[in-house]
Amino acid sequence: MINKAELLERCNQITKNTLMETLEITYTDIGDDFLTAKMPVGPKVHQPDGVLHGGATVALAESVGSAASLIFLNADEVFIRGIEIAANHVSSIRSGAVYATARFLHKGRTTQLWDIKVTDESGKLISSCKLTTISLPKKK
Repeated sequence: MINKAELLERCNQITKNTLMETLEITYTDIGDDFLTAKMPVGPKVHQPDGVLHGGATVALAESVGSAASLIFLNADEVFIRGIEIAANHVSSIRSGAVYATARFLHKGRTTQLWDIKVTDESGKLISSCKLTTISLPKKK
């Protein structure tokens, strides 16, 4: 069985040369039913008035939900794609970091629904997101 540190290392390795690397998203924690990622908040992810851009928040949410799908579904047999994402931004943040934690709301064979909470370093809710993923068989 692969341990927690090895799973997180794998997740962080697959982000090389991707949007996740550009946004400096790193996977920081994993458990039996969740995956957490961190993204620094600064000018690179700000909107013009100096607060975290909602699009960057959604990119973080989709990244952690998709990575969780790869871990918690049989990625050797299926490929996974995000098919819908919705976000409610309830608070703003100017600096520091945000954390996104993805948990299953529904784990079907074909579709999955993820609840993703984005919080600041103190645990204050920044955004609440829902991601729907689809898993389809890989062609052999």
